[in-house]
Amino acid sequence: MKKALLILPILLLTGTATFAETKPNIPANEVNSIFKAAGFNKTNKGWKADCGIGQITTYKDLNGDGLKDAIITDASTMCYGNTGVGYYIVAQQKNGQWKMILKDSGMPEFLKTKGTDGWPDIENGGPGFCFEVLRWNGQAYKVNRYEYQGKACSQF
Repeated sequence: MKKALLILPILLLTGTATFAETKPNIPANEVNSIFKAAGFNKTNKGWKADCGIGQITTYKDLNGDGLKDAIITDASTMCYGNTGVGYYIVAQQKNGQWKMILKDSGMPEFLKTKGTDGWPDIENGGPGFCFEVLRWNGQAYKVNRYEYQGKACSQF
């Protein structure tokens, strides 16, 4: 029993350290701009949207245009149901401003297939076995098809 009590804190600390190592390094002024573009407000607890406190989980060029993009995630079963997670994708524009590209519930998986302007298709994952794949059409991400493990499926 004592061994189990010692192992649990070690596993928790290891998980936390691993997470901290993967946190993106983002200039402070960009953090503010990214969250504001996604509609978040600064609070004592962090950046908050309608559903929860957000965290920037990705900060890199997603579509190959040479400009940074960011993904913010937040969590709430009240807002996002069984999935429990939502995400926001914001893209830096040529003038340096940030613009929201997509706000959705689920867990985005970026695929090799691409839509307009090099934006990757997004499999919008969550509970279940058939997920919508969103494709950028130059104006917005829209449902393009449904897949499960890379194979076509049907929602109906």
